[in-house]
Amino acid sequence: LSELYTEIVAEAQFVATEQSIMRNLVRNYQITGGGKAVEVPIYSAISAAAVAEATDLSNTAVDPSSATITASEVGVMTTLTDLARNSAPRNVAADIGRLFGEGIAKKQDQDLIALFDGFSTTLGDGTTAISAASVFNALSTLRANSLPINECAVVLHPKIAYDLKANLTNTFANANANDLANEALRQGFVGRLAGMPVFETANMANTGTAGDYKGGAFHRDAIALAEMQGLKVETQRDASLRADEIVATSVYGVGEIHDSYGVEMHFDSSIQ
Repeated sequence: LSELYTEIVAEAQFVATEQSIMRNLVRNYQITGGGKAVEVPIYSAISAAAVAEATDLSNTAVDPSSATITASEVGVMTTLTDLARNSAPRNVAADIGRLFGEGIAKKQDQDLIALFDGFSTTLGDGTTAISAASVFNALSTLRANSLPINECAVVLHPKIAYDLKANLTNTFANANANDLANEALRQGFVGRLAGMPVFETANMANTGTAGDYKGGAFHRDAIALAEMQGLKVETQRDASLRADEIVATSVYGVGEIHDSYGVEMHFDSSIQ
């Protein structure tokens, strides 16, 4: 199985990295040195003040709070029979690696996106469609906390992003409105709006109402991913079954770090 195993691992790791949107938008930590949790310090803003000449400075206490992120295991397994492997017209190793990589990446994104619901600041109530003004509103909240735009991002469900594109392009009718509208019409995605990249992902759970999704606008320090073990693939031979068990696992945890660094964007899609 050495050649098959090597190809599965390579494909799975590549796909897991490429398919995950969220891990590159949030703060990443590694859990090392034993234990399955990491404690992330949360510092309050420090203010400076004017000081008179020959006057001693008063002490400013730096006493951070902390957020603990605990890792848990996720995994997927399949059984590949000898007959299936030898008779398959496709590259079985690449197919299994791709599926495993997609599965781990999807689960990771879903866990991180679920944290949007914990942000105290919310735009929308799940009854109206999103607009460009909504994104600028979210930006104003983030900038009010002195957060740099280049470390902020917006993540929306494709059904919600549809209304944003419709709003930008005058319902797909005005092709010469502006460069951003033209790009949305040509390429089918928004790109950068209000200085923030806008990402679309289907790895977002419906709230229970058709077309109702909770996206987010956030700084990368709003939420974090703590990884104890990256994607790992192992195989085990079952001789009596004439097959190999192929298992992919990952050990990580997610958590909210700075609540004020994120804005929940709760909107309803005009299409179902």
